[in-house]
Amino acid sequence: MSTEKEVADEFEAIIKNLPREKNLVNDVHLYYYQGCWILCSGVFSSQRNFMARGDDIILSSCPKSGTTWLKALVFSIVNRTYLFALADNPLLKANPHEVVPFIEFYQSLNIETIPPPRLLGTHLFYDLLPPSIKTSSCKIVYVSRNPMDQFISHWHFSCKLKGDEVEPHHLEECFDRFCRGIHGYGPFWDHVLGYWKASLERPHKILFLKYVELKKDTASNIKTLAEFLEFPFSEDEEKQGVVEEILTLCSLENLKNLAANKNGMVVTGIPNSVYFCNT
Repeated sequence: MSTEKEVADEFEAIIKNLPREKNLVNDVHLYYYQGCWILCSGVFSSQRNFMARGDDIILSSCPKSGTTWLKALVFSIVNRTYLFALADNPLLKANPHEVVPFIEFYQSLNIETIPPPRLLGTHLFYDLLPPSIKTSSCKIVYVSRNPMDQFISHWHFSCKLKGDEVEPHHLEECFDRFCRGIHGYGPFWDHVLGYWKASLERPHKILFLKYVELKKDTASNIKTLAEFLEFPFSEDEEKQGVVEEILTLCSLENLKNLAANKNGMVVTGIPNSVYFCNT
């Protein structure tokens, strides 16, 4: 296993020869690596060092495609009786990205201490996933979004990160770059199609969700998620309204108004409130 310094040094050596573009979200450059525009050395680190377990659950998406919401839903489904009652759900006091960390930042976190099943997020292309994720029996849930909705949400997100005192990005420039695939974890269609094709080939391992359908009928999709992840709801749970409790707890309106999501920031350095500025 490579050390964090070794990975960082390797990253610095490789990026010298990679195409580079300005990242409009922050001051970090984007690098075109293996068909994807990446942002950090965490991609290299996770590819080389991350070892998946058979009971891991990986939640993947393009940025601003429903990532935060999916994390909250799956976390509540999987842990509803295993670790705590819904009334004591850590989401009441922590941002979804804290309880479901990104594998791209795993060296900054002690992921090994997370009790099974580990819930982990990623924005990586399917082809860029650490090999152990694809070869192990762990499950992958992918959420996709209409490209125009994803683009507009990401534009608002990036402008919010700049702060009120900085001129927002020009919409036309951002749209041009999006169409050319030059954005974090782009190109968009390559990202989506990678998981879509993999889900057709391995339907028992990869569940492909659509944000618009998840939003239209969240209750049915919660049940689908629970079945796929092998945490189905019992008849008693459905009669007791557990599905509805999760719906209420994880609604974007409720999450947005929790103190934990109005203050602080996660390991990515992004204020928690920005994740809910435009969903």
